Amino acid sequence: MTAQFDVDGLTAERATVRVGVVDDEPMARAFVSKILSSAPDLQVVGEGADGGEALQLARTQDLDVLLLDLKMPRMDGLDALRELRRLPTMPAVVVLTTFHADQAVASALRLGAKGFLLKHVDPAELVRAVRVAARGGAVLDPTLTHDLMGHLASHHLDRIGAAAEVARLSARLRDVLRLVGMGRSNNEIAEELRLSDSTVRGYVSEILAATGCSNRVTAAVLAQRAGLLD
Repeated sequence: MTAQFDVDGLTAERATVRVGVVDDEPMARAFVSKILSSAPDLQVVGEGADGGEALQLARTQDLDVLLLDLKMPRMDGLDALRELRRLPTMPAVVVLTTFHADQAVASALRLGAKGFLLKHVDPAELVRAVRVAARGGAVLDPTLTHDLMGHLASHHLDRIGAAAEVARLSARLRDVLRLVGMGRSNNEIAEELRLSDSTVRGYVSEILAATGCSNRVTAAVLAQRAGLLD
């Protein structure tokens, strides 16, 4: 299954995306770094085995993207994210996880992670995800959204369900939410619905406010759970 990506408000990119890889498993680091280093526009500038080393990389290597495991010794990924948020410039963090999305992944998204991927993601999807994250986009592996939903569920989802929540939106907002759930960027949504970029940005903000979703990743999860993508 193909991961979904959302890119908005993109700025000029430098020629090479600088990436850090942090995982306490040496084989996992080596595998990810080898895949990324095979892409001509990606450069792995450092690796780490815990959250402290992730912070060191972010402070010294001018990272564009940080691939971060969450469950590590000494300082875990969540504590690292809390400290990364204090930096003048925080790299785009993509969480690497195994087999399932748990409360730690949900917490990472709330702390500012741009998304999450399975560690055994297809190599081409991993490369693409890093490129998108470097441009300010969000990365969502749809194979994990069912697991994640229970951990992300806010009071309104527990109370009346995603479908009922989405039904309260206008038809236009549901159209926009469906496209967000499909990983479309604001520019792509604007083109498909024949709207201006600024109008789409306003609609997305309205959706987040109306549903209580904290960001586009959680809005995409809501769209999927509500059946908008069926």
